[in-house]
Amino acid sequence: MGALLLLPVFLPVVAGTYLLVSLAVEKQKRKAEGGELPEPDEEARKKLHTRVLAVLVVSAVLAVVVSWSGDHSVTLFELMKGIPVYFRVDDIGRLFVTLVSIVWVLVGVYSFVYMEHEGKEQRFFGFYLIVYGVLVALCFSGNLVTLYMFYEIMTLTSMPMVLHNGSHESIMAALKYLFYSMCGAYLGLFAIFFLYRYCDTLTFTAGGTLNPELLGNNTWILLIAVFAALIGFGAKAGMFPLHAWLPTAHPVAPSPASAVLSGVIAKAGVLAIIRVVFYIVGADFIRGTWVQTAWMTLALLTVFMGSMMAFREKIFKKRLAYSTVSQVSYVLFGLSVLSPVGMTGALLHVIFHMFIKCALFLTAGTFIFRTGKTRVEELYGIGKQMPLTVWCYTFASLALIGIPPTSGFVSKWYLAQGALSANVGAFGWAGPAILLVSALLTAGYLLPVTTNGFFPGNKANPEELPRLSEPKGMLIPLAILAALTVLLGIFPNPLISFAGQIASSVL
Repeated sequence: MGALLLLPVFLPVVAGTYLLVSLAVEKQKRKAEGGELPEPDEEARKKLHTRVLAVLVVSAVLAVVVSWSGDHSVTLFELMKGIPVYFRVDDIGRLFVTLVSIVWVLVGVYSFVYMEHEGKEQRFFGFYLIVYGVLVALCFSGNLVTLYMFYEIMTLTSMPMVLHNGSHESIMAALKYLFYSMCGAYLGLFAIFFLYRYCDTLTFTAGGTLNPELLGNNTWILLIAVFAALIGFGAKAGMFPLHAWLPTAHPVAPSPASAVLSGVIAKAGVLAIIRVVFYIVGADFIRGTWVQTAWMTLALLTVFMGSMMAFREKIFKKRLAYSTVSQVSYVLFGLSVLSPVGMTGALLHVIFHMFIKCALFLTAGTFIFRTGKTRVEELYGIGKQMPLTVWCYTFASLALIGIPPTSGFVSKWYLAQGALSANVGAFGWAGPAILLVSALLTAGYLLPVTTNGFFPGNKANPEELPRLSEPKGMLIPLAILAALTVLLGIFPNPLISFAGQIASSVL
């Protein structure tokens, strides 16, 4: 059964590679004939979409079924003596792989319509499939070296989705994404060197594998190493000071790419931090140290700063990118208080934010696809033109703000309770206070799109607001995500129980 773990990893990677190689061969053939590769006709596009959807659905079903059918493991090969490249399923892995699979399929379906607007579909879907396989491998990683290897591959394979349109702006944004991600990953690698020296094993074990006898009097150097890992892997999660790639990359990437960058790939940094803190060094090692204090400080600073920058930003997708900077640090703060309730809230916010933020970015993509509008002040009256899309946006926005009974209220409640119940001094009240201020700012930068969209006043001429078609291929995935943001808040108990089970196993 363990070998089945490899299928959802390699099936999309092989299929995506085939799309890219066949595209390159066809381009070379056309070039030799003195012509250029034409845009695919409708029949060719449908054939491409059918193949991509089949691979996505089969891979996602395999990943979810295998992950929930037991704790399986398989070794790919020995990187060096005592360090295998190794897959193993545990509770945190099956949670993340399930979320990734659901979102990847929904955003993929949305992309079939949207990418007609962007062009170069075969190249996009080639990388889209490859990145999904890499993310599954990341979720299934059984030790820290395996996770690091696929973490780096994820950066390299997702970068082409940022530079998709080939403009100077997108190329520079992709390079910035690469630079920040690689710098962060190297800080993580620095930590791995020391963790290998002072831990019994780098295999993920609930509660950690740190050996006090090996550590001796070298606590200070390992604290520095753990802090380097927090900063390094925090780069992908958008934590200050390595957060600046998000608001640069998101506006230039196609909206489906922005959705998965923000909703999914940013959570890869969260997963890496969870693995280092709770499955390698153990929470007790950093509890009460300067590392925990610095981590809580940086997380809360990022929450407030991201919300303020989003409130001031006028470009819609960039506003949503700054929102991600803020919201993912909600998760990091919940983890940093090192309490079971706080970690439960953090895991719940991972789930809910993944659906919410993907819905918001897909809304932005629908606006661009139908109207070409990218700035907030251009969206007056958009609710009269695209009411179903704006209603989906509104439900997702209410969830992100944390209005009951939506899902965001549940996770933020647990985050606040986790801070108040943890023995973290002033952070116990400062955390909930900053989360509340951030929620008010979130309402301030999200809800005006709804109110101005449905009630434009004299800012828009009614004759200039014709009803626009809302393609079903884009609206259905968006509606499913919007519905999940509400339904998971009304029926949260199974998720609360599962997240609490994970938290209690490591704390």
